[in-house]
Amino acid sequence: MTLRLFDTETRTLRDFTPLVPGRASVYLCGATVQGEPHIGHVRSGVAFDVLRRWLTASGFDVAFVRNVTDIDDKILNKAAAAGRPWWEWAATHERAFDRAYAALGVLPPSVEPRATGHITQMVTLMQRLIERGHAYGSCGNVYFDVRSYPDYGKLSGHKLDDVAQGESAGEGKRDPRDFTLWKAAKPGEPTWPSPWGPGRPGWHLECSAMAEFYLGAEFDIHCGGMDLVFPHHENEIAQSRAAGDGFARYWLHNGWVTLGGEKMSKSLGNTLSVPNVLKTVRAVELRFYLGSAQYSSMLEYSDQALRDAAQTYQRLEAFVRRADERTGGLPVGKWTDAFAEALDDNLAVPKALAEIHRVVHEGNRALESGALDTARELGGQVRAMLGILGVDPLDPHWAAPQDSSAALDALDVLVGAELERRQQARGNKDWATADAVRDRLGAAGIEVTDTPDGPEWSLSGKAN
Repeated sequence: MTLRLFDTETRTLRDFTPLVPGRASVYLCGATVQGEPHIGHVRSGVAFDVLRRWLTASGFDVAFVRNVTDIDDKILNKAAAAGRPWWEWAATHERAFDRAYAALGVLPPSVEPRATGHITQMVTLMQRLIERGHAYGSCGNVYFDVRSYPDYGKLSGHKLDDVAQGESAGEGKRDPRDFTLWKAAKPGEPTWPSPWGPGRPGWHLECSAMAEFYLGAEFDIHCGGMDLVFPHHENEIAQSRAAGDGFARYWLHNGWVTLGGEKMSKSLGNTLSVPNVLKTVRAVELRFYLGSAQYSSMLEYSDQALRDAAQTYQRLEAFVRRADERTGGLPVGKWTDAFAEALDDNLAVPKALAEIHRVVHEGNRALESGALDTARELGGQVRAMLGILGVDPLDPHWAAPQDSSAALDALDVLVGAELERRQQARGNKDWATADAVRDRLGAAGIEVTDTPDGPEWSLSGKAN
């Protein structure tokens, strides 16, 4: 089955045919580093990390670019309010995003360019647009003339008469619907030299310039959150194609993490920072939660939904670890055809997870019956599938820190004593005591499985 992706621009499910056979070029709009990352910020990183892993697993050589917006009105305003240099504010929060991505097992991009490092490419792009009659300079600013580009609004479905860029009128702007490519210098703001005078780039300009520089005038996939469809991505398409570039051939957009039905955002005051959430669940469990829905769907956050996802992952993890221990080592195997078909169907992760649960069920039955060769094969399949989703429990990235390992060792001793007591009771046909031990362990979130080699235990995550 060929990988099919839902393309926002054509609003159709399209077979993925790369520009260059065997290669896949991907650009993801990264963070505007204005503050601490919340889980809504990193959902796109997790969602499109799965895309990247699946492309790689499918045999593609993947070039993956994720930019950093390190100059922006919000960055300048927040840095000024905090009494800190804008560049220090941006660098501090760029590192916070790096830590969040790394904690969640998001693979590093092939390159992570910053906007401030590509002013030269932006100036060149603006010059091309002016020469072609699609942009104009005025009062030290440069604006894109949206009326000069007939396809403006195709990505978002906006009609030109209804367009509002969400920016100020701008000095010298001919039409309020035009958007800013270059902002003239203002007192106290950082500036760079340009043919139109000192200033700084507009938000939309940077991604077009960086995508072209690293991936070429035309590339395969452009990703980002659905909140970027308009105006950001609409404006990217307009300025790049008006300059003569083919630009992105497929457009993928992830849904929001919502809270009370509203998009999670700092302005709503309903943010959940990644460091705070990681105080309640493990990083692998948070990643599993963020990646468990189909990437384009909304993900409504609640504490209970997060706990449920963590418990679901723990059950998958418990099987993998039991199979690894019982079979003497569990190498990564090959995913199933049903799993591949699910991901080829526009990255249908819920369908893929249903297949993983099916295989885990069979694997647990194999362990219970002592069919260790079968359990080993099935466990290898599960590792392969969870690995594509970035949550293979035996991946060294998710290795427990020493203090957690010590705690588990201590718990193993205590649970072992209880299980020995239960075995003695069963041997004496004291079923009431045996059942009481099992119920007590179950109430503490410890699941007991009777096997031909004796009882085994795992954390079920269902403590009362």
